[in-house]
Formats: sequence, structure tokens, C-alpha cells
Amino acid sequence: MNKSTSSGDTGQSANGRTLRLINHMLQLQDLIFAREQHQASMPGSRLSQIDASIAKLLEDLPPENRSHFEKMWKKVGLAIVPISKGVCSACGMMIPVSQVHAVHAADALYTCPSCARFLYFTESAPRRVATAKKLRSEPPQVGVARFSSPKLMLPKLKAASRDEVLEQICTHMEQENFIDNGKRLYEEALRREVLASTAVDQGLAFPHVRGVEGGGLSLALATLSKGVKFDENAKSSTKIVCFISIPTAASAFYLKLLAGLTQTFRDETARDLLLAAESPEDLWKALVKTTRLTIT
Repeated sequence: MNKSTSSGDTGQSANGRTLRLINHMLQLQDLIFAREQHQASMPGSRLSQIDASIAKLLEDLPPENRSHFEKMWKKVGLAIVPISKGVCSACGMMIPVSQVHAVHAADALYTCPSCARFLYFTESAPRRVATAKKLRSEPPQVGVARFSSPKLMLPKLKAASRDEVLEQICTHMEQENFIDNGKRLYEEALRREVLASTAVDQGLAFPHVRGVEGGGLSLALATLSKGVKFDENAKSSTKIVCFISIPTAASAFYLKLLAGLTQTFRDETARDLLLAAESPEDLWKALVKTTRLTIT
């Protein structure tokens, strides 16, 4: 059983220290992803501030944990991942039951015996709702249809604030049976916004939640006739919100998706087409049309 311990830590003190280290590394990993997101969606914007925060969090990690974190991040792009139903959510390795219990107890830091990523246990992470398998006779989905649906389109959403927008989207995703816990999804989305705003220029925002296990990426799209301030420092109000739920194993692909969406909606004509849509069906058609060359 692969674990990392520090001398002098026993019982409750070991548990508390381990949980603090896990939370520290999760925040660090989220910040690194936030930097990559900003690099993909708006190069040069606020990167120096995020870099300073990343450097501080790295500096505050114990040397042995920092070394392994940096090694895993450079090697595989994820350094710490949750156990999901007894499986490492990154590599798919079945974790021995004894180690699952040990990770849950959090008396020390444990790593996956297959991919060597740090492991942590979460009981309340939102999950994708299981869907029926497609028949072989059905044509394969392409483009944006691979991870979205007309059911996830919310045109002309009525909301007065960022939080109202996020709450309505998360509630809708649960109501349409894409997510099992809309409230938890909303809480995680707010936590991500506090870390670093997902608003970008041209009235766009790309809020997201990582670690939504089960299935693939899910994209919900909302438009607002009257924009809301996603970020008090943003130059404009947000009128187009692309909300993405991201399973751990799909984290790398998310950045490619984000780059495609950003490339698409830098074009004012594409943004106007979305904002003009009055129904979910019209918004879906506009999304498919505008992304047909940028998301494959």
C-alpha cells in the first residue's frame, strides 16, 4: 500500500494534517487548471496573479509532497484524484478494499498503485446520471453533439446575478437527468469562481466543475438578454454562459474544448446568432452551426 506519512503524526492529528494537505493540493491543482484555462481563453490576462498564487501554494507544501506533486503533474497532467466507486478516477485501476478504507480514514497520503497519483476520498461529489447505451444502428455523434444536447440549452435565461445564473443551470442539469446533485454542482461551481473568475471578454463566461464522475463532458449553454457581472473586474457584462461538468479523466480534453469554444465566440456574428435564439431548439441549432468547424 503506497502511502506518505510524517513522523510525529498519530490519530486525529494525522487525520487533520492529511486533510489539510489534500485540500491544499486540490486548491493548487485547481489554480494550475485555472491558469491553463485563462491561457486558452484569454492569453496574458491575469496570468501573473495566478502564477504568484501557484508559486506560494507550491512553496507551502512539504518538500516530499511538493516533489511528487510536481513530478506527477509534469508526467500525467493530474497529481491528485478522487477514488470513485473503488476505482482510481484517472487511470481506472481498481483500488484494493483495504486501501480504499485507508484513503477514507485519511491517516496518511496514499497513491494509486498503478498511476502513482495522490488519492483522496469524496462522498458528496456530483455524478453524471447513467444513460442507456446507444444502439449500434444509431449514427455516431459528432462535434458539439458528443457532449451536449438540446435539453441543455437555456435561451433568454432570467437572472440578476452570477449566482442565480449558476444555480438555474445546475438545477436544470439535474432536472434533465444529466447530473444527480444539482445543489452540490452549484456549490462546486461557486467555489471555482471564488478561486478565479471564469468570465472572459466579449461577454462570455466558461464556469465549470471538475471531478463529476461517470460519463463524459457535459456542456450546458445559457444566454441572457440582460447581462450579469460574473466578475467585477470584467470589461463587460456576461451574456453567454457555457457551463461544463468535467469528469477527472476528461480534464485534458476540456482545454481543447475550451479553445474551440473561445475561437468560435470571438466572432461577433457567432455570438449574435446565439443571443437571437428564442427557443432551446433554435439555440441548439445555432450552437451546432457556429461550432461545426472548431469542435470536431
